[in-house]
Amino acid sequence: MMSERRNKFKFTVNSRGDMPKFRQLVDSVNHAIAENNLNVGDPLPSVNYVCKTYSLSRDTVFKAYSILKEQGVIESVPNKGYFIAKDLRRVFLFLDTFKAYKEVLYDSFTKALPKNVLADVHFHHYNVEVFKQQIQQSMGRYSKYVIMPFDDPSIKEILSLIPSDKLLIIDWNIHSQKADNQLYQDFGLSVYEGLKEVLPQLEKYERFIFLYPEYTNHPMESVQYFEKFCRDNKIIYDIETKSSGLDVCKGNAYFSVSDQMLGKFLEQCKEKGLEPGKDAGIISYNETPMKKFIYKGITVISTDFKQMGKKVSEFVSSDIDMHICVPTSVLVRESL
Repeated sequence: MMSERRNKFKFTVNSRGDMPKFRQLVDSVNHAIAENNLNVGDPLPSVNYVCKTYSLSRDTVFKAYSILKEQGVIESVPNKGYFIAKDLRRVFLFLDTFKAYKEVLYDSFTKALPKNVLADVHFHHYNVEVFKQQIQQSMGRYSKYVIMPFDDPSIKEILSLIPSDKLLIIDWNIHSQKADNQLYQDFGLSVYEGLKEVLPQLEKYERFIFLYPEYTNHPMESVQYFEKFCRDNKIIYDIETKSSGLDVCKGNAYFSVSDQMLGKFLEQCKEKGLEPGKDAGIISYNETPMKKFIYKGITVISTDFKQMGKKVSEFVSSDIDMHICVPTSVLVRESL
């Protein structure tokens, strides 16, 4: 029985590949567990067998098995060999950057994870080459892939490398295929509806300005629905696309998708003796733990990142399909 089980599992070793051989052995075991080809109690081939079969040094095999033991994936039994110790699942979590609201998502995600699921977090910082390289190197090493994409024409082809049943596209539903799992927020109509909720507060201001600095990667869809909202409600508006162009004036309200621009707004208010929410208004995009404490509270339009984190955990812990738009809401505070 043991030899039959052993023969079912085979390592994948590419002698011409760039990845170190010990890492390929580790990834082969993790991938087999993720595919249910190895289960708790199953034996691994002996060190001698692996060395002979795959033309590897004992040091290489021992290093791979030592890493798996440190990870708690396998255990060694004297005079018997190595066995799968845990049904350990590894998840590839690929975010753009680690901002305050991403911390809320990540914290909610990790707290809801079962003990046998481990997440490796990576960041692409909107760099296509980094995005491509990280995903290529991750292939076969994880049971699920949770990806936060961005707007670049090559992203769709890169994402197609990942089987749809293992892929969850989060936050921005862009470059996904019909079969892909999606957990996203709406950046267009939700902005329009959110602004409608604070229309009474906005009416006391003479002009409404969208702060959309040159460095932001926020979806342009929000700008389009902002303009529609202003036109529909006969509000005088402007779009400020230069970070250096902000000049806070009394009687103006501002909508910022950048926390850096929010900081500049508050700094200028302090310098000019303007009181946020009275002399000049501000709405910020994305809730963070600190915004309810800054200047008596900052009004925000935000999706529920705690719920998003819990749903991500639900996806990676099971075999369910997921196609969910996470609700966006408005938290009205004294900044408006």
